[in-house]
Amino acid sequence: MRYQIIDGTVTLGGRTILSHIEFEIRGNEKIAVVGRNGAGKTTLLKLIAGELELDRDDRRKGPGITRSRALTICMLGQMAFQDEARTVEEELLAGCPAVDTYDRERYEYQKEYDTLFTGLGFVKEDKGRRLSSFSGGEKTKIALIGLLLAKPDILLLDEPTNHLDLNTVQWLEDYLRQYGKAVVMVSHDRFFLDRTADIVYELESGRLTRYSGNYTSYREQKRKQYELKRKTYERQQEEIARQNQLIERFKHKPTKASFARSRKKMLERMERVEKPEEDMSHIFTGNITPLIAGSKWVLEAEHLKIGYGKPILELSLRIRRGQKIGILGENGSGKSTFLKTVAGFLDPVEGVCCLGNNITIGYFDQFSAEITSEKTVAEHFGGLFPGLTDKEVRSTLGAYLFRGKDASKRVSGLSGGEKARLVLAELLESLPNFLILDEPTNHMDIQAKETLESAFQAYQGTILFVSHDRYFIRQVAQSILIFEDQSAMYYPFGYEHYLERLKKERQGESLAARMKAEEQALIAGLKSVPRAERHRLREIPTEEAYDDWRLRLARERMEKAAERVEELERQLAEAELAGWRLFYTEEAGACAQTENVSYEAACHEWHTCCMEWYDIFQECFPHSDITHLP
Repeated sequence: MRYQIIDGTVTLGGRTILSHIEFEIRGNEKIAVVGRNGAGKTTLLKLIAGELELDRDDRRKGPGITRSRALTICMLGQMAFQDEARTVEEELLAGCPAVDTYDRERYEYQKEYDTLFTGLGFVKEDKGRRLSSFSGGEKTKIALIGLLLAKPDILLLDEPTNHLDLNTVQWLEDYLRQYGKAVVMVSHDRFFLDRTADIVYELESGRLTRYSGNYTSYREQKRKQYELKRKTYERQQEEIARQNQLIERFKHKPTKASFARSRKKMLERMERVEKPEEDMSHIFTGNITPLIAGSKWVLEAEHLKIGYGKPILELSLRIRRGQKIGILGENGSGKSTFLKTVAGFLDPVEGVCCLGNNITIGYFDQFSAEITSEKTVAEHFGGLFPGLTDKEVRSTLGAYLFRGKDASKRVSGLSGGEKARLVLAELLESLPNFLILDEPTNHMDIQAKETLESAFQAYQGTILFVSHDRYFIRQVAQSILIFEDQSAMYYPFGYEHYLERLKKERQGESLAARMKAEEQALIAGLKSVPRAERHRLREIPTEEAYDDWRLRLARERMEKAAERVEELERQLAEAELAGWRLFYTEEAGACAQTENVSYEAACHEWHTCCMEWYDIFQECFPHSDITHLP
C-alpha cells in the first residue's frame, strides 16, 4: 500500500497553510506529524481524510494525491454521534460487517470489540448505557473503539491520548504498535510518539521534512543537521569576508585589478548557503553546579508517615547527594504531600524526616508560578540577581527562551507556562543543591520542556520531583519512587527499565529464574570450599554471603557492559568529528551503519545486565528500600 502527496498546497482564508509539500505513507508505517501549534498539523490530517482538497496548481504535474489502490481512511477528531439515545452496544455493533448473528466474522468482531472496550478502561456493564450518559472524554474513547474496529487502511489520530489515564495510554501504545495497517498521528505526548512512531514528519513554515525513527531519533537528527548547516554557513561567511577583503585591497591597484574582478565574479556566481533557522529549544551543554555541595546524605526518613492529620503513606528512605528521583503514583497517593513534607511546609504525622547538613532547597509547585509584577522579565530577573550585568541577564534569560522582545514583556502579561519557566530559571540560577519540583512543566510547549530537561540533566545537585509527563520523567529521572497501597517502592533504574519490568511481570517472566549453567557451577564450587578456607565468610551468615557474591558477579557484568557502551560512544563521537567529509560516501555509510548496530547491541547487553542485577537484588532483598542499596 502506498499513499502520496506530491507538490501539494493548501490555502485557507487567504493564508497558505501547506506549501508544496511532499508526503508519503509506505506499507503499514506508523507516522507522527509534529510542529508548533498552528503549523497546520490538523489541516494535513483533514487533507489525507478527504475533508480538504489541494489548491489548483497549473505548475504541478499529475493529480497531486496518488494511491496504489482504493484505500479506506478514517479519522478521529471532533466526532459527534448521530443518535446519542442509542446504547454503546448498538452503536458499535452497527459497524459489524457480518449480519448473521452466528457468523464467524461476527464472532471475531465481537471478540475484538470486547478487547478494545475493556482495554480502553470501560467495564462490560457500560455496554448497555446510552451514549448521552457518557462524558466528552468517554465519547471520544468510544469513537476510537469504533475506528479501531473498522480497521481502516490509514488510521488518522488527532491527540488520541487526551482524556486517557496512564494505564489506558500504555495499552493503546501496545495496540497501535501491533496494528497491521498504517497510522498517522498528531500528539503532544512525546513519550507516546516515541513508543509508537517509526517515521516523523516535521511541519515547519508550511513545509514537511521526513525523518526515519521515533521522536527522540528525529530530535537528534535535527540537531545534527542544524550543526552541520550552521558550520557550513559560517565557513562560507568567513570565505566571503576573506574574498571581499582581497577585492577591497587590490581593486585600485592596476596590476591586481583583474585579480580583484575575478574574485568579485566568483562571489557573484557562488551559491549562497542560507542561514539555518535556530531551533527554539536550548540545550545546556555545560554543568550547572550548586554553590554549596552539601552533605553526602541529603534526606533521611525513618518510618515517616505523611498526610493531613490522618496518615496516607509510610516510608523509610535515604537520598544520596546527586540522585535524581522521579515519583510515580495515582492521584491522591501522597506524592505532593510528600514533597511538601520534605520541603518543610507540612509536618510529619509521625516518624522522622530530616535534611542533611548545608542542604539548600529550591522548591517549585503550581502556586510558585503565580507571580505578578509590572516589571519586565529582564527587570524582574535582574532585580533578583543584582550581581549580573545587563548583558548577563539577557544571556541567561535567552537560555531559558526569553529572547529579544520576550525579555521585555511584562511579568503580569506572561502565560502560565512562561511564568513557570521564569520561576524555574530563577531557581536554577540561585544554584541550590536540592531541587523539589511538583509538576514543573505543566502548561509548557515542547520547546520549553526540552530546554528545562537539558537544564535538569546538566544540574549536578539532587532532584526529587513529581510529573505526569512520561518523556520528562525518562529524560530526567535516574531512579523511580513508586507510591501505591500506602507504601513506597524504590526502583534504582530509569523509567523505561521500570516499564519493561512491569511488562515482564505481567507476562510472568523472571530474569533471575533463567540462571546460566556456568553460574550454577560457580555456586556449586562455592558451596564445596572447605570450611577452613572460608574464614572471610564467617563474619556474615552463609546465605547473606551467597547473596553478596551473586550481586557482585551481576554488578561486574553490568559494569563491564557499561564500559563497552562508553567505549563505543567515544569511538562513534570521534568518527563523527573526524569523518564528516566521508559521511556521504558508500563506504563510510556502511561503516557508520555497522558501528551503530554494534552500539545498539552493546546497549541491549548493558540493559539486560542491569535487569539481571535488579532481579537478583529483588530476590535477595524483597522488602528493600534505598537504605539497602549497595
